[in-house]
Amino acid sequence: MGKEAATGNVPRRGRFGGRWRNPEPWLWLLPAAAFLIVFLVYPVIDTVRVSLMSADSSSFVGLSNYEFIFTSPTSQGALLNNLLWLVSFSLLCVALGTILAVLFGRVRYEATAKAAVFVPMAISFVAAAVIWRFVYAYQPPGFQQIGLANAVGTGLGLPPQAWLISQQIAYTNTVLPAPLHTNNFALIVAGAWMWTGFTMVVLSAALKGIPREMVEAARVDGASEWQVFWRILLPSLWPTITVVATTLIITSLKNFDIVWVMTAGNYGTDVVGTQIYKQMFNFNNFGRAGALAVILMLAITPIVVLNFRRSRAQEELR
Repeated sequence: MGKEAATGNVPRRGRFGGRWRNPEPWLWLLPAAAFLIVFLVYPVIDTVRVSLMSADSSSFVGLSNYEFIFTSPTSQGALLNNLLWLVSFSLLCVALGTILAVLFGRVRYEATAKAAVFVPMAISFVAAAVIWRFVYAYQPPGFQQIGLANAVGTGLGLPPQAWLISQQIAYTNTVLPAPLHTNNFALIVAGAWMWTGFTMVVLSAALKGIPREMVEAARVDGASEWQVFWRILLPSLWPTITVVATTLIITSLKNFDIVWVMTAGNYGTDVVGTQIYKQMFNFNNFGRAGALAVILMLAITPIVVLNFRRSRAQEELR
């Protein structure tokens, strides 16, 4: 204390004996904190409030909106479709991205090939949905097929398929159980076309971080390329695959654009995002729309937290 008094740097103490802290950092944080409160915290709280109210938010109805969502066939179908997107979309993107990252890493035109696969990621979701609507365009049998998918199919002798409408496989007359309809899988393929490039680029960067000496040593020991992939490359890529997979899961859960532009959620293709839109703007039921939004938020939040923790753990290891 004597040394501090001698130099004149005596810390100021508050009413309760605590030291006065420099307020300048808090002043810099204030705009960001205000932004988060206004555009994140308040909307979340208000959405929870609206989800407990009636359609026009005039009276309190408790959990009846949530009860409707879990008992209504339409809402149940949307939840099941989201689950289908979560599993199929994520697995398809990760599998294709991993395969392409490994294969393109062995060719001379690697940069060109990666750019070609990554281009769809630069396209907006709406534009991609319009492109795939043309790909899946359908004309009745006997008419010229202008859609790429049906043109190839009829060229192989198969009947044309109403990809975005049909809930069965035309050439086998097999009716698939909901939500395993052909139109849902057609939409998932369109989404995977966009996101495979992202997966490939991230995994390709991780692949280049694997020491070549380890791979070469395995080959010298007589390991086949298949063994090198399963026992060296894939285990080394697994932390990155986990991070990429969580990003894809979040994307699949909040999916809206592709489904809305291609089918508007009709023919059994509704997802939670399209149901929120319909409940709010078509049926003017803000309570049910809010309940769906809360359910979607609760489904996404744990995945976001897990992704953040894994990313921070990897940064600490570096």
